[in-house]
Amino acid sequence: MQFFKFVILSITRILDELSFVLVDVILGYRHQVMHRSHELALDDHFSHPEEIGIGLPVVIHAYEEFLRLAALFARCGVDTVRVTGGEPLVRKGVDQLVAGLKSIPGIRKVTMTTNGILLAQQLPALLAAGLDSVNISLDTLRPEVFQSITARDEFEHVMEGIRAALDSGIPVKLNCVPQVGVNEGELEDLAALAESRPLQVRFIEMMPIGYGAAMPCISGPELRERFARRWPEFSPLPAAQSAGFGDGPAIYYTVPGWKGDVGFIAAVHGKFCASCNRVRLTSQGFLRPCLASETGCDLRTLLRGGAADEELLQAIRETIWSKPREHHFGDNSMPATRGMYRIGG
Repeated sequence: MQFFKFVILSITRILDELSFVLVDVILGYRHQVMHRSHELALDDHFSHPEEIGIGLPVVIHAYEEFLRLAALFARCGVDTVRVTGGEPLVRKGVDQLVAGLKSIPGIRKVTMTTNGILLAQQLPALLAAGLDSVNISLDTLRPEVFQSITARDEFEHVMEGIRAALDSGIPVKLNCVPQVGVNEGELEDLAALAESRPLQVRFIEMMPIGYGAAMPCISGPELRERFARRWPEFSPLPAAQSAGFGDGPAIYYTVPGWKGDVGFIAAVHGKFCASCNRVRLTSQGFLRPCLASETGCDLRTLLRGGAADEELLQAIRETIWSKPREHHFGDNSMPATRGMYRIGG
């Protein structure tokens, strides 16, 4: 039985976490028994200051653990891996991880989510390693707002990374989280980046997890209405065309004559649990079948306790089969025990 189609691995270096970060195992298997597929949109925000990780130690042996687990997921039918974080590009030799993932039989595609600050510098090595596409976080086009969000004056480095990625020809997606009182007045300007550039600008609803639990949400439907008022010909892409951007939960729109497209990921106001095909592995090696869940399996303990591959495979399969039918953001039952950056968002 083919369980999975996607896997996302996320790595980063966070102050007191010297362990590996293996986040966002995107699984695209189709659950025929329950008549629903499994996929979860996992997108990175700009890092908090401590996530930049300058001068922090690195645990290189973790890559071997990444690759072993990825190979096991591939045996279950996984064919796509996204490396995310936190911020994956602060890890030394991340291109080696990409190359290792690409060498695994059955892994068809390796992508990455990054804040873009180090992307221009590292892109040549990543492309040589076989990276297939990149998602870049961009919540604002104003340098002063960028600095207020991230506490760093790195806006031009992010834009340099975006330009380098576009120039290279690698598929590019920009991820933006609309935030009341922060960037709500420039969302049309961000969407308009798709007018003259061959990229997808995706707007991701603020999820009530970690810091987001206390922040108001600008909904996907509300934003679509705003954009339709700005561009009367703003309309959804045909399903077949949208499928070319991947098996994620984004719904894509465009305007005739635009080079790119605009996507909406509305986890709160457009719940897509019925078609969710993704899980994630946290920085502590904990496999989460659902982002909005504290349940799952501690794969790192199994790995470091000497578990054989068959034992790990059984644990992975059992965790996936236990995936909840839906999240419960609306009833305030999701514990905000950690920030999104610690679980791959």
